[in-house]
Amino acid sequence: MTERDFIPVRIAILTVSDTRGPEDDRSGDTLAARVEGAGHVLADRKILRDDRADIAAQLRAWVADPGVDVVISTGGTGLTGRDVTVEAHRDVYEKEIDAFATMFTMVSMQKIGTSAVQSRATGGVAGGTYLFALPGSTGACKDGWDEILSKQLDYRHMPCNFVEIMPRLDEHLRRK
Repeated sequence: MTERDFIPVRIAILTVSDTRGPEDDRSGDTLAARVEGAGHVLADRKILRDDRADIAAQLRAWVADPGVDVVISTGGTGLTGRDVTVEAHRDVYEKEIDAFATMFTMVSMQKIGTSAVQSRATGGVAGGTYLFALPGSTGACKDGWDEILSKQLDYRHMPCNFVEIMPRLDEHLRRK
């Protein structure tokens, strides 16, 4: 089999937190370092408070931006009243990637046991852009990137990956 060349994708990172700022956004820093370390492009990075409408608006802005292929958010995926990131993502999704949540739970079970039940990590697609919501802990960000996203966002990963189907994500919008 012929070796495939790496294809860098443009990834935006959104930290959702009422308490974090640029100086102490460890989860955002972790994701940014991993994205760039893997050879991808850090297309943008922002921090927003836990506000469903604001989060959804930022996700939509990145979906509309041709310079962003993937959005990864961190934070706001738990069960408390302020945790609205999952709802904001679902407000934007055209299709949900159900197995992402399942895979994340499987990975988390290996690290934190039954506490993984409290995570609502999610993934979906909108306007030809992938959107993923990870929990706010640095450990969860490492697990989500290292065990799932680093592989699925690498065109060389076989037998299949998210990158190879990117050109077809919005084909329904091009049909006449």
